[in-house]
Amino acid sequence: MALNFLAGKSSIFSAVNPFEVSDFVKRNVGAHSLSLAHSSSATASLNHRRAGSVDLCRLSYGTEARVLSEGLADIYHAQFILRGVCRYTLADTTLDLSAGHFLLINPNEPLDLTYSPDCEKFIVKIPSAMVHEACAEHRWFKSNECIKFSQVPYRFDDLSNLILLLNLLCEEAESGLATPQMLQHYNRVVATKLMTMLKHNVDMAGPCAHSVCFERLARYIDEHIKQDISAEQLSRYSHLSLRSLYLLFEKNAKMTPKQYIRQKKLEHVHATLTDPTRPAPNVTAVALEYGFTHLGRFSELYKSTYGVLPSEAMKARLAA
Repeated sequence: MALNFLAGKSSIFSAVNPFEVSDFVKRNVGAHSLSLAHSSSATASLNHRRAGSVDLCRLSYGTEARVLSEGLADIYHAQFILRGVCRYTLADTTLDLSAGHFLLINPNEPLDLTYSPDCEKFIVKIPSAMVHEACAEHRWFKSNECIKFSQVPYRFDDLSNLILLLNLLCEEAESGLATPQMLQHYNRVVATKLMTMLKHNVDMAGPCAHSVCFERLARYIDEHIKQDISAEQLSRYSHLSLRSLYLLFEKNAKMTPKQYIRQKKLEHVHATLTDPTRPAPNVTAVALEYGFTHLGRFSELYKSTYGVLPSEAMKARLAA
């Protein structure tokens, strides 16, 4: 299988001190510390290219090297061993992976890597948001859960379609002709391929995750209904991008998150004004309690929804 990952056209360093490569990787791929078994006069190399939301990196330290990392938040690392051997000392296992093997590293997982002198790797840095969005798009995603891939190595022969796709992504990124939109399309396909080809903790044959996610968000809104809830807040809570969040509400509620929150707040106000058992000193107090600060617009919205002014609903409550 031809592996043309950034084969020469994206060279950043060639035959340099390994710490120069390490400094670049820290800035663009992930924080870590580097130590060498022998003299730092070894010749290291690095090719790098940005492709949409992912970083593509091909590197070799040219000597036996050890890399330590406390784990990277919100980042997956897809690692392909092209030459030599890399030892992965993980939380509960140690893996010696030779050329032709692949391993995906989850976010926030501490790493202890030892490179053989001839080791060369191709690394794809993938934001976790990409994986979550792919799951949401295909209705695999379960709200508020961390998506974790199994720490098992794969052979390149088992991932031929993924490798072909990444080769193509590298060519497009190096061509200079790909538009940002085109690269983002590739990114989505890469994330989907990872989900369909690798083992992980998401039940892809389970119930409609869109409904599960929306129901969880609806409960969250109801539990915090008196607060000023923003779409950004819901995005963080659900681990969805704003785009995916708006699509979710459009599919399940036929409205935007802001419209849905406003509707639910209005329903609570209506229930309070019409239920004599609920405390309601006056209309203004109830409206402000649920975040309606512009009382004129609130009255118009209430009447258009329920056919009466809130003051009339209050009078009917008092007369009951």
